[in-house]
Amino acid sequence: MMPVRCRTGPNPPNGLGVCAEEPLAAAQPAWRQDPELDRLIAPVTISTLPGAQQEFLNRYAYLDRQRDQLVLCGADARFMNHSPKPNVSEVRDDACVARHDIAAGEELACDYHQLDPRPRRFQPQG
Repeated sequence: MMPVRCRTGPNPPNGLGVCAEEPLAAAQPAWRQDPELDRLIAPVTISTLPGAQQEFLNRYAYLDRQRDQLVLCGADARFMNHSPKPNVSEVRDDACVARHDIAAGEELACDYHQLDPRPRRFQPQG
């Protein structure tokens, strides 16, 4: 769940992105795993699903290495784009935090390579 107001909207060239609608202070959570909203999925399950569902999970779920489970965010965090210079940290203790102050209107971005080491069909830009 994203504990701050955010909006999802067009973001060329990535399709969609998520922007903060209110400022975040450095180290403030930008996302926190919510067991009521986010879904945990065993990685072996993916190969048993139809192709479109596999593609969806490969694009939007990340691998929680501590649990060895995929996490599918139920909130707009799944639209967070990749950046080689992210303003949101990788997941630690079930949360992503602002790496520095983030202004209202600024896009939230994480480093997909730090977040999830699996090879992905969907490759981040940059």
